[in-house]
Amino acid sequence: MPRVLLVLPTSTYRASDFLEAAAEAGVEVAVAAEAPLPLIPEDRFVLIDCSRPEHAAEEIADFLARTPVDAIVPVDDAGVVVAALAADRMGMAHNPPEAVAATRNKVQMRRLLDRSEVPQPTFRLLGQSDDPSEVAEQVGYPLVVKPLGLSGSRGVIKVTSPSDLEQTVERVRLINITSGSSPSEPLLMEAFMPGPEVAVEGLVWNGRLEVLAVFDKPEALDGPYFEETIMVAPSTLHPEMLEEVERVAGLAVSAIGIANGPVHAELRITDGRVGVLEVAARSIGGLCGRTLRFGLSGDSLESLIIEQALGKPQDGRRLLGSTGVLMIPIPAGGRLAGVDGIGEVSALPHVTGVEITVPVGSRIRPVPEADRYLGFVFARAPDPKTVTDTLLAAKRMLVVLIEPPTTSAPSA
Repeated sequence: MPRVLLVLPTSTYRASDFLEAAAEAGVEVAVAAEAPLPLIPEDRFVLIDCSRPEHAAEEIADFLARTPVDAIVPVDDAGVVVAALAADRMGMAHNPPEAVAATRNKVQMRRLLDRSEVPQPTFRLLGQSDDPSEVAEQVGYPLVVKPLGLSGSRGVIKVTSPSDLEQTVERVRLINITSGSSPSEPLLMEAFMPGPEVAVEGLVWNGRLEVLAVFDKPEALDGPYFEETIMVAPSTLHPEMLEEVERVAGLAVSAIGIANGPVHAELRITDGRVGVLEVAARSIGGLCGRTLRFGLSGDSLESLIIEQALGKPQDGRRLLGSTGVLMIPIPAGGRLAGVDGIGEVSALPHVTGVEITVPVGSRIRPVPEADRYLGFVFARAPDPKTVTDTLLAAKRMLVVLIEPPTTSAPSA
């Protein structure tokens, strides 16, 4: 029986989906994770710290000397560098660690794209001692300030005028520090690209991108914050524009040096030109992968990733039907008291599932401080418009109940 090692950061939502996909494929699983998993036997588990990639890779290599596997599969952002380093040590098929590291550092990624003249926004690095106004003049307004290593729109803020620049930079720096980054870590400033945004989901085979799906994002992401809500596939872009999106995504993959495995890319279309916003050496985040099914048998995205890692040949996989997901917005900060309307949304035609991923009583924050998804609504229909209409209706029907943060009473 083939065996894979899954690298599971603490923050991932996706452990159960990958474990289920492996079981359905008849693949045995070993796990490298930041916390024990109850269902994984001790002889197939190794404890790691993804924040220390070199050390974690050594721990995995020692473990694999006793428990051999056929492939190493990172499940989420925090584990991609660890997986690449470990596979390199074990002589397995892998992404170059430096390429994967570039996807985890936005300025490294931008520089690689720039070197290969891949279309992208104008950008500049903002160091701790740099004058934000001088750097902003080089980029031009409107611009976006963002941390180098965070994902999910965390810390990403649009600035439209010089009067808002200083307080925005300080806010982004605070978010970055709160996430565990060094106070001296630089930020990225880049020109804001107006226009529709799309997401590309694919697999890379020996440096060649195979596009599995292109998602439209029907709700405009114009700032000042960039909370993603609805994603729908297949894209309704004109075929020529869709071809250009896929071409530019492929150029980005090559420029960064991603060689094998899943890729998730975000791109914008501005005045008919496609530019790259982000490229990640992993599949789509949160539970959004559950929207995707391929071929007549309805294979999951996770099963395709595992099969590829094991070197199993795959015929061209066609997306099954029209599908989409609503990432339930967080309207305000405070303590989650509940979510009303789940029953009504679940009863909507074409809704295939609703999952709340934050326990009642948890503290939550909206973007740009948000560090988790509140929950997901999944839909499937005969065409993308029906999927979009269904998810928009679900968004209107759900009411997130939040108890505001309490403040201490002033002393007498």
